[in-house]
Order: sequence, then structure tokens, then C-alpha cells
Amino acid sequence: MSVQILAIEFGTPAFDEAVALRYEILRRPLGLEYTPEQLAEEYDQHHLAAYHDTSGRLLGYLNLTPLNDAEVKMRQVAVATAAQGQGVGAALVRASEVLARQLGFSKITLHARETALSFYLRLGYTQLGEQFEEVGIPHFKMEKFLT
Repeated sequence: MSVQILAIEFGTPAFDEAVALRYEILRRPLGLEYTPEQLAEEYDQHHLAAYHDTSGRLLGYLNLTPLNDAEVKMRQVAVATAAQGQGVGAALVRASEVLARQLGFSKITLHARETALSFYLRLGYTQLGEQFEEVGIPHFKMEKFLT
């Protein structure tokens, strides 16, 4: 599938559409909602969205949250159900790595759901430590150094 990855701005219609996708993929299955306070914290973070090249339909989303001058955390990675397994998530992750390098970060960390562990391992991320629970489901901390 051919996708276009674009930076989107907080508080725009594109951001609102991405939040709706994140809710459908990440939160609703767990019975969780986003609070206005949670979303407000994202105003100064980096938001990437994947769009279908021809239809312009939103296919995926990823957030980069700076932790310090060297490290950024990848969060809220969501791919529309119909687009999963077609390279959209990998394209988003690769684009986020390029952006992180451009912004001067040398490491990306993330908390991978157990179901996504093999996906991140294939993309060169390293598992750190043991499984832990977050939002009621198993996760693993992972990292990748950007060269």
C-alpha cells in the first residue's frame, strides 16, 4: 500500500481525526476514554499521520514525545484495522525515526504491547527488561539508538 506520512498539528481537524482513530484502535477495545487533560498534554508533541496516497484516507498515527535532549518516546501508534499488515505501521515508524534524527534525538524508546513486540523487533528495536502491565495489558519497554 502506498502511503504519505505527514506531520499534523495539535488542535486541527487532522489531529481530531487521528484522536478518533487512536480511540477506535487503542482505547475502545479496553473500555478507556481520552480525557481532555490527557489530550491537552500533547500540544507540544510531534504528531505523524499516514494517509492513503490516492484517497487521502487516514490510515495510521504515531506520536513522538520528547523526554530530554537526547531521547524521544514513541506513543499512541495506531493503524486502521483495514490497513493493518500492509506496511503502514512500518512506514510510520521509519518516518518517525527520520524526524527524530532531524530534531536531534539519538534514541527512541517505547512501550510495546505484547502483540506488537515482534513488529518492533523486526524494525530493529531492542527489548529492555521484563514484561509489565500498562492500561491493563502486557507491555515491554523497547529502545532503538538512531545512527
